[in-house]
Amino acid sequence: VQLQAFGGGLVQAGGSLRLSCVVSGSTSSINAAAWYRQAPGKQRELVATISGSGATYYTDSVKGRFTISGDNIKNTVYLQMNSLKPEDTAVYFCYVPPYGSTGQGTQVTVSS
Repeated sequence: VQLQAFGGGLVQAGGSLRLSCVVSGSTSSINAAAWYRQAPGKQRELVATISGSGATYYTDSVKGRFTISGDNIKNTVYLQMNSLKPEDTAVYFCYVPPYGSTGQGTQVTVSS
């Protein structure tokens, strides 16, 4: 089973990006997932989670701007990011139990 995150890029403040985390090689449904991020010189931070029931959690700094969702037909977890700020700049990783997390993540850079 492999996880791959993509969709990052360079965007101006106020812009939007949608990150995708694709789970390949698994026939099981995605029951839960999380997105983390790590900015240069900082510890990895939990950004959002989603449970099998659809319950979501967001860290305070992204509430109202980010939305986590999943598509079990496509075996993909999404993170829709709106109203991006320079402080959102980081490498974003997704985590899907029991498979673990993406290796390299995807870089998001928000310019002011």
